[in-house]
Amino acid sequence: MAGNNQQSRHASSSESSVAQKRTHSSALELGPRKKQSTQDPLVHHGRHFGCAVHAFCNVQTLISNGITLMGERDDEPEEDLMVVERREYAVFRELLQMAPRLEACIMDSSEEEVILIADLIQKGANGARADDTKGMKSAIIDWITPKGQSLNPHIPRNVKSGRGFNHERTGALLCPAGLDWNNTETRTKLVNGQIQVAGDQWPVFLYANYWYDPEDPWNGLLRSGLLVSALKHIFTSLSSVDQEPKATRSGNAHIHGMRFVTKASITYVATQAHFSLTSAQVFSRTDLVTNSEHFYNSILELLDDPEEKDEVDQLLIWWNRQVFPLYSDMERMPSKNSALARICQKHAEYTESAASVPT
Repeated sequence: MAGNNQQSRHASSSESSVAQKRTHSSALELGPRKKQSTQDPLVHHGRHFGCAVHAFCNVQTLISNGITLMGERDDEPEEDLMVVERREYAVFRELLQMAPRLEACIMDSSEEEVILIADLIQKGANGARADDTKGMKSAIIDWITPKGQSLNPHIPRNVKSGRGFNHERTGALLCPAGLDWNNTETRTKLVNGQIQVAGDQWPVFLYANYWYDPEDPWNGLLRSGLLVSALKHIFTSLSSVDQEPKATRSGNAHIHGMRFVTKASITYVATQAHFSLTSAQVFSRTDLVTNSEHFYNSILELLDDPEEKDEVDQLLIWWNRQVFPLYSDMERMPSKNSALARICQKHAEYTESAASVPT
């Protein structure tokens, strides 16, 4: 009974401790419509954590190792940590930043309470992944069907068996970059499994216009229209996929205060889209056919590689222009030649002139 009371008190305190969002919401901006929800705030944050920070994370181990790094190794320079430790610690810090008081709550809690916190966050991450998998399974059929045409043979929206390399359309999209789907021998080997596709053999659907340049493998990578539709479907709103501003509910990005695309969010939608195109029935991190966890980690490791920073920065700029144009710094500047721009210019000229007058 005492344990139940302790958990009850902790759940109550956690609600107030994680209420703040990582991104400040201005009182001068119209927020999302709110409705009554009984969902635990930790589950709420966990849903966004899994989509935008790390999808295949063991939250309990992450928090345990993070506490160790914050305590026992507090005096050790971060650059002295192993690469895996640095990456893991960065994810842990991201988790804490999603709810500013979460750090104090974790540090002041007992081991049993920390496990409860981790379980609630994990529940949110797992729940979001399951919901997104279910939703994208049917939606992706619309995105891969050419406008005004139909798929032949027809692919049912809620059936996976006819997808993957078993179908001309999904097979072409899943064909590893560098292989030719139009080559009969290659296609036959992919269909019958003679060619085993590893998670780091990325499919051509990740590329703009589904075209891969072996001489410049960064060209168009993670810029396909299919990925844009997938990210909008998960993070903004269902209607934004068709660029029709008719949604009556706010997207997940707005709800969670997300104002820019993250490397993990791009990787997450790529993984979800990849699974939706395959014939696999159940999303599993250890599935050797879709190899989802290896697929996810291989993309995220590339985007986190310091050597690729310039390319990644350009990629993020491109994505933010696709998904969050209203929140970019450029969009907040007065339009060129507008009355507001001219007023700002005249003010700057006056200020400069006044400053040059000797006193």
